[in-house]
Amino acid sequence: MASIFSKIAAGEIPSYKCAESEKFYAFLDINPLVEGHTLVIPRREVDYFFDLEDDELAEYQLFAKRVAAAVKKAFPCKKVAQVVLGLEVPHAHIHLIPMNRESDVDFRKEKLALTPGQFQAIAEKIRNNFEA
Repeated sequence: MASIFSKIAAGEIPSYKCAESEKFYAFLDINPLVEGHTLVIPRREVDYFFDLEDDELAEYQLFAKRVAAAVKKAFPCKKVAQVVLGLEVPHAHIHLIPMNRESDVDFRKEKLALTPGQFQAIAEKIRNNFEA
């Protein structure tokens, strides 16, 4: 059975797409820590990040780097954090989180409650800054 992330990448479940390629897909986290909090996944379903093949892992990081650059342009910040965390979805994923202080990346804090329109505007800002 396909993971929820595989269904999102396949377009079977709606998402707020930020960027995509043949092998990877980036979309907004629906429980964001800050505006611009983006998830990057491989289209190939792999549960554990380090189970990716070496060449695939390298391509994944390079794609995430381009997404992070778009996030930083769309949401100016000191850095874009990269976090590999999560056991609830059996699909490798990277969190890209704009940060100005380390507390911006505290997953225990209350998540933002955004409207569909706000999510759409955030995703569009990132898409408009993504260089394919």
